[in-house]
Amino acid sequence: MNTSNKMEEVEVLRVKLEVLRREHRDLDEAIEALHERGSADMLTIKRLKKQKLALKDRIAQLEDRILPDIIA
Repeated sequence: MNTSNKMEEVEVLRVKLEVLRREHRDLDEAIEALHERGSADMLTIKRLKKQKLALKDRIAQLEDRILPDIIA
């Protein structure tokens, strides 16, 4: 893979990463709003938290692809 393609791939990964981070924040805000409302359905909150954790895992995977750990 040449340098140009590698740079393009990294840029695509960065955009995907930002989208996932935004989704993660949105879920966090939705969960908080349900808690504040007081009429929160615990099953709904549990599902949202599960989605949030899955997004966190995907974010970590993308971060590792962009900046892999290098053991010196």
